[in-house]
Amino acid sequence: MAEPVKRPTDEPLSRWDGWGRWNAPKYLKRGSGPDDLRLVAGSAVLGLVVAVGAVLAAGPWDSGQRKAERVRATVQQRAGGAHHEGTVPGGPAPAPSAPSVLSALGATVGLTAPAGASALETAIEPLLDAPALGSVRTAVVVDAATGKQLYARGATTPMTPASTVKIATTAAALSALGPGHRIATKVTLSPDSRTLTLVGGGDPTLDEKALRSLATGAARSLRDGDGGTGAVRLTYDTSRYSGPALHPIGPNENIAPVSALMVDEGRLDKSDRGPAARTDDPAGDAARLFAGLLGEAGVDTRPAPSSGRAPDGARTVAKHLSEPLSALVERALTNSDNDIAEALARQTALKAGEPASFAGSRRAVTARLKALGLPLTGAQLADGSGLDRADKVTAGLLAELLALAADPDHPELRPVLTGLPVAGFSGTLGDRYAATSPATGLIRAKTGTLTGVNSLAGTAVDAQGRLLAFAFLASGSTSPGEAEASLDALATVLAEGTR
Repeated sequence: MAEPVKRPTDEPLSRWDGWGRWNAPKYLKRGSGPDDLRLVAGSAVLGLVVAVGAVLAAGPWDSGQRKAERVRATVQQRAGGAHHEGTVPGGPAPAPSAPSVLSALGATVGLTAPAGASALETAIEPLLDAPALGSVRTAVVVDAATGKQLYARGATTPMTPASTVKIATTAAALSALGPGHRIATKVTLSPDSRTLTLVGGGDPTLDEKALRSLATGAARSLRDGDGGTGAVRLTYDTSRYSGPALHPIGPNENIAPVSALMVDEGRLDKSDRGPAARTDDPAGDAARLFAGLLGEAGVDTRPAPSSGRAPDGARTVAKHLSEPLSALVERALTNSDNDIAEALARQTALKAGEPASFAGSRRAVTARLKALGLPLTGAQLADGSGLDRADKVTAGLLAELLALAADPDHPELRPVLTGLPVAGFSGTLGDRYAATSPATGLIRAKTGTLTGVNSLAGTAVDAQGRLLAFAFLASGSTSPGEAEASLDALATVLAEGTR
């Protein structure tokens, strides 16, 4: 059994509840040149700085489309320069100022020659040697537009990645299933119209509203003549998943038992992110809630719900589809959601014809990353969330994967980048960068934390407007706070550069 985490893998979302997805495929088209890629990728980050006031009032996730992006143009029209003069009276408070680099992205004025690898090495080496990063630390920096490796230390050394492994999990799922894929939860009715079965498809975000809609649809079907008004038997089917339900770390507030049927990720409070007490029977709880909703819809179920597969010949009478995979990926990365990450790994396994288990998911995700041409030497993907200390990846793998997600030839991977927390504004980076930091708004990165393990992998826009993909992995650290500060300093030097 893996060593238990000292604290949650990542802190919950703090300032930013609802950024939707940058609609990159519209702008990043095959044949885009490096300058175009830098402009678009950089602007996607910089727009966050300009639009943050509107974002905070924009609301929650909306079918994978980040609401903030839809108001970005309006915000830019009504706000001034770097200090955001001209805020509408009564509107949201202005965002903290950040250095304006739009001219740099356009490569028009005031640019110095791009820093070479030697200059980058000079800036990174002292920070990478910080004692706070423990006994082993590795790093890779890649120019996303060209794929050129600008800096490397221990690029092929396998390291425990903690939650940054979610970058690999989500990329594999997007590659296998596509960003528009939705996970279905169904209700079937037996040929004799006496048995309803709630069939789990693996959607951990299923909620009471969705179950109520399913109950209403099933009740309507029965009223329309399929089953009359007598009592029906209710069963629930979790056979889509196999293998152990408990994560190797055991019962834990960071993840529920992995089940094809659950409501609100098995949380026992009203939260939707971060650590929380979890049920030990997510499928049973979902079925019992569904039974109550059927009763409210006029359908009597007797006896109590029981586990069982839908009978042969049963037909679907109600169906609920999850948010698109792109939205699930973004939510998994922004919130560091372990339950969604494990679900995405199993969806990848199902697509590959593998059992939807920890072992089947490992084989399927690994095969999908191999098909993308990524360096997998030394990689071991024991789970999808990064809670398992048996996970091993290299800094080279994560950095190249992030660069691949920015490639115009792979628009299906773009949610990997748009889901990354934004320095100083969202997710697990919301409180890790001060408003005055030169990196605020210019870094998007996934964090990872286990006892003695700290990691940071993402993208940064440098002083020349280049989009850099980076991965910093450290082990043997003794102070999580000091290790995080050191990792943030490393990312900052990429964004600051010669600015």
